[in-house]
Amino acid sequence: MERDDFARRLSSLRESKGVSAREMSLSMGQSPNYINGLENQKNFPSMKHFFDICEYLEITPGQFFDFQVSNPLKTAELIEVTKGLNTDSINMLINIAKQFKK
Repeated sequence: MERDDFARRLSSLRESKGVSAREMSLSMGQSPNYINGLENQKNFPSMKHFFDICEYLEITPGQFFDFQVSNPLKTAELIEVTKGLNTDSINMLINIAKQFKK
């Protein structure tokens, strides 16, 4: 993964969570410009800070790097909602999702 890929993904996930870079930085106990520096490719996080970022975003490191999923939190929520549904209901949701992808 290149720095620019990391920076774009971080920015996208942060925006999906609805927080500013400053707010995220401060909530993580970092300087106000920490996340901004990562998103502008001026810095790169240590492994510990990367795990802290994932924890803050409420995603796994694997979800961070899964570029096919634009919003891992909402995807996880959708999966959670489908638990316990019968097969007919799940098939209806699959058909609806397929219509959105067209």
